[in-house]
Amino acid sequence: MARVRELLGRPLGIGVLLVVVATAGFGLYWFQPWKLWQDQTVEEALPTAQATPGPAEAEPSGAPSSPAGPRTLAAGELISHEHATSGTVKLVRLDDGSHVVRLENLDTSNGPDLRVWLTDAPVKEGQAGWHVFDDGEYVSLGKLKGNKGSQNYAVPNDVDPSRFTSVSIWCDRFDVSFGAAELGRA
Repeated sequence: MARVRELLGRPLGIGVLLVVVATAGFGLYWFQPWKLWQDQTVEEALPTAQATPGPAEAEPSGAPSSPAGPRTLAAGELISHEHATSGTVKLVRLDDGSHVVRLENLDTSNGPDLRVWLTDAPVKEGQAGWHVFDDGEYVSLGKLKGNKGSQNYAVPNDVDPSRFTSVSIWCDRFDVSFGAAELGRA
């Protein structure tokens, strides 16, 4: 103990202590390890487009037409990459022509700076698939709302979703996929 007091009494010892404390603080901020034990569950219903008022269109039989409802264009099952990840991904076209990516029954680890990406990269199993999603074209649909549950992510209107073949839960801070799904056409 006397040796520690002697070191801390010197300018070099104080400098070393400050570097250790700063490094520990930065490491905690950067890695945010406590998020591995914090779950956030989000349960959203599939959005439905609001019909605009106007004259009722008639079916050939003369009955008024009704909206067809949301239509699943593509779907796939999430596989694990950096962290254990499961659930279903769907690309859905709403009645108004807009698109959403829907995550259903998502279960993954929480982490810093997680995003939902629509990508053109192939989904590969194991470590080979961890880093491929930023190699090609991708669109970030926003921050992951929760690491558990069912949630929706709007696809921007200027994005053609048919050009993309997969969805990744992407950790932007460490450039790694937590999990991904290949979108098979429905």
